[in-house]
Amino acid sequence: MDLNLNRADYLQVGVTSQKTMKLLPASKHTATQKVVVGDHDGVVMCFGMKKGEAVTVFKTLPGQKIARLELGGVLNTPQEKIFVAAGSEIRGFTKRGKQFLSFETNLTESIKAMHISGSDLFLSASYIYNHYCDCKDQHYYLSGDKINDVICLPVERLLREVPVLACQDRVLRVLQGSDVMYEIEVPGPPTVLALHNGNGGDSGEDLLFGTSDGKLGLIQITTTKPIHKWEIRNEKKRGGILCVDSFDIVGDGVKDLLVGRDDGMVEVYNFDNANEPVLRFDHTLSESVTSIQGGCVGKDGYDEIVVSTYSGWVTGLTTQPVHKESGPGEELKINQEMQNKISSLRTELEQLQYKVLQEREKYQQSSQSSEAKSAVPSFSVNDKFTLNKDDASYSLILEVQTAIDNVLIQSDVPIDLLDVDKNSAVVSFSSCDSEIRSIEGQYGTLQAYVTPRIQPKTCQVRQYHIKPLSLHQRTHFIDHDRPMNTLTLTGQFSFSELHSWVVFCMPEVPEKPPAGECVTFYFQNTFLDTQLESTYRKGEGVFKSDNISTISILKDVLSKEATKRKINLNMSYEINEVSVKHTLKLIHPKLEYQLLLAKKVQLIDALKELQVHEGNTNFLIPEYRCILEEADHLQEEYKKQPAHLERLYGMITDLFIDKFKFKGTNVKTKVPLLLEILDSYDQNALIAFFDAA
Repeated sequence: MDLNLNRADYLQVGVTSQKTMKLLPASKHTATQKVVVGDHDGVVMCFGMKKGEAVTVFKTLPGQKIARLELGGVLNTPQEKIFVAAGSEIRGFTKRGKQFLSFETNLTESIKAMHISGSDLFLSASYIYNHYCDCKDQHYYLSGDKINDVICLPVERLLREVPVLACQDRVLRVLQGSDVMYEIEVPGPPTVLALHNGNGGDSGEDLLFGTSDGKLGLIQITTTKPIHKWEIRNEKKRGGILCVDSFDIVGDGVKDLLVGRDDGMVEVYNFDNANEPVLRFDHTLSESVTSIQGGCVGKDGYDEIVVSTYSGWVTGLTTQPVHKESGPGEELKINQEMQNKISSLRTELEQLQYKVLQEREKYQQSSQSSEAKSAVPSFSVNDKFTLNKDDASYSLILEVQTAIDNVLIQSDVPIDLLDVDKNSAVVSFSSCDSEIRSIEGQYGTLQAYVTPRIQPKTCQVRQYHIKPLSLHQRTHFIDHDRPMNTLTLTGQFSFSELHSWVVFCMPEVPEKPPAGECVTFYFQNTFLDTQLESTYRKGEGVFKSDNISTISILKDVLSKEATKRKINLNMSYEINEVSVKHTLKLIHPKLEYQLLLAKKVQLIDALKELQVHEGNTNFLIPEYRCILEEADHLQEEYKKQPAHLERLYGMITDLFIDKFKFKGTNVKTKVPLLLEILDSYDQNALIAFFDAA
């Protein structure tokens, strides 16, 4: 059965955060559902649809930015009470808009995530988790890394409270009271949690998670250990997951999985006989999807997926057909309805245009008066700067509530800009050279100046730190059997000082020092697959890596940082000669592939000329025929990775220099000879050169 959904835009509110739109349960009197949404202006709005028009049920006055919106009520009854989190306060409204709760939590940080279960309230700020019952404090937990979402397994089914925290360090933490019962490692930083089928599935223990790098999974949270059910890898390199819901939109009696991503993608997964999710439908919106719900809003009898987007649009993807089959009389009626709608929209547009002209004139007059005060229009920017594990590049995503006029990117370190399919921008370069690829060891700041298409012209600057070990990513495990090089630091420094240096050097490290006297972090280089282990405490830090260049970068940066703060550092290192050959072997398949790709691309034009001259390709050997058949794909891949080969050459050169730097020898004069060997690459010859130099 094919799934055909048609888009219908309902209305626009202010900018919205993740999980701030819900559908209220249908009442006895009406079959359609009401939509309730909260925005950054602090307004909670509830509306329903009547004859294709949005009709407001209630709308609150503006206030603090709404970070979350959840529905609650007595367990095992329709959940129709509306709860919103704004700042450190929780407010409750009835479905008619009457406020019945104002609970000031007095948290030092703003509330980021919330879950309601009967009279229990589960909240998390950046690092703090709190559990309240009837607004009385019950449990508390301080997390080692940022908490992105919080949920509790269904109490009415399990008869016990099992809160779960989604933490930035790629871990789900399952709590019992104020303590961690166990931790579950997931394949990416989890951004959203949801109960499977809306009720925890057959066992009541099934939990869905979505990650910032676009992966999706299902885990059963048992009393003793987690059971991983399934996981969807992000093969198509789509955006991070912001929201999920369960609803039978296909109409086969089994709830489907609805997914909203930060690149505007809406997906529907159906479950096959093996209970594995299969993608059945996708639709692209032009901005990130902050909330997603399944239900019936537009017209009785037609189910739909309702989404809210970053700029505040509430949109339905409905099963209602655009053109329904009807008799001549009915058709006339539809045409008349359409004409009336177009006429009222035209009138509204003319009024708005007149109002804009009036306001613009008013602004011009006031700005030219002697007491003129120029008002800079404020606008909201949603940005994301993340490392892609697949190709060791960073994605910079900028989203503005209004149309973007231009973005100026400025960097004080060399970067390569890689074009991506989703990018519609026209790029022009100035004297020095959007996905961004950095070189490890070179660090600094990338600045984005965002100018929207509004009057008067205004601009916002966003800064992103390119760290010395920018291509490293946090991981849960490393291979301890690899040959490792060790850098040991000792000195009169505190735990928090050394932690701040680690934050400066490596991505994905929480800014707050972790609890305890000692901490260990594991990292993996996304480009070379080498690894790094950092263990430190007050007065001592030990860094181990199978790549000498990683140790060399750390040595240089940490010395510089300690000198800046006038701290005397004692450094010692142990170099494992075997690690150099090991790193070269890791580089080998990547280098061989890139050299072969470059060689194939160089042959394409000559082979095409031969093909034109001869009229066919039958005379060519199979290898050359294959190159011609794959010509477009090869050129596309080569275009995507323009500096890949140069980067690999650079890494091998650094490895060569660093190997001898630790021996106190300067081998920079031998680099041209090394490059000659690389141009006629042979793995054994390269290893022999490293050994003989």
